[in-house]
Amino acid sequence: MSDGRPKRDAPQGGEASAEEAGGTLPPNPELEDALREAMASVEGAEHRGSEPAAEPSGTAEPAAGDSDREEPAEEDPSEELKLSQGRLLRLQADFENFRRRALAERRDIYQYGHENLVKDLLSTVDNLDRAIGHARESGGGDIEDFLEGVELVLRELLGILANHSVNEVEALGKAFDPAVHEGMAQLPDASVEPNTVIDVLQKGYQLRDRLLRPARVIVAKAPEPDGDEEGGAAG
Repeated sequence: MSDGRPKRDAPQGGEASAEEAGGTLPPNPELEDALREAMASVEGAEHRGSEPAAEPSGTAEPAAGDSDREEPAEEDPSEELKLSQGRLLRLQADFENFRRRALAERRDIYQYGHENLVKDLLSTVDNLDRAIGHARESGGGDIEDFLEGVELVLRELLGILANHSVNEVEALGKAFDPAVHEGMAQLPDASVEPNTVIDVLQKGYQLRDRLLRPARVIVAKAPEPDGDEEGGAAG
C-alpha cells in the first residue's frame, strides 16, 4: 500500500544514499587512518598533562651522560692558567739558551773561523823567512837562488789559497767583464778585439763565487784613424 508520500528515485548505479543507509557514511580507509592519528595525539597530550611537573634545575640530579659532558666545565681556570704560565716560562728559557748558544757560535766563528787557513800559512811564512835569511847570509850575491826561493814560496801560498777555495780571477787576454774586472785605462791595440784585457795592474781573487777583489786591468780599444797620414798619402 501506498502511504501517500512521494517516492524518491534510487541513485543511479545501484548505490544507496547516506540517508537510506541509516545516516552513516560508507567505510573510508583514509578517513579511519586520520581519525586514529587524531585520537593518538589527544591521548598523548592527556598523558603529558598528567605527568608531574619537573623539579627545578638546581635540585634535579644530572644523568650519567650529562655529568660526563659537564666535566670540562668543572676544571679550575686557575690551574689551567698555572699550566699555561709554566709552559710559557719553559719556552722562554729554551729560547734564551738558544740565543746564547747562537751568539757564542757567531763569536767563535768571527774570532777563530780562519784558524785552518792561518795554520796552513805558517809553513809558507817559515819558507819565506828561510829564503830571506839565506840571502842575507850570502851578502846579496846569490840573487838567483833567492828569487827561486821566493817563487817557490809564492807557488806554495797560491796552492794553500786554492785549497781554501780562493782562486785568481782570469783577466789577461779575456774579454772585459765589469763583474770581476776594474778598468783602469784604455789603449788602442789593433792586434786584439776591442774590450780585451791587454794588461793586469793588480790581480783579482774570488772565494768560490764571491768576489774578494776585482782585477785592475787595461783594456784595448780600436785604433783611431790617422787623418794626417791619409792626407799626406793622398797628396
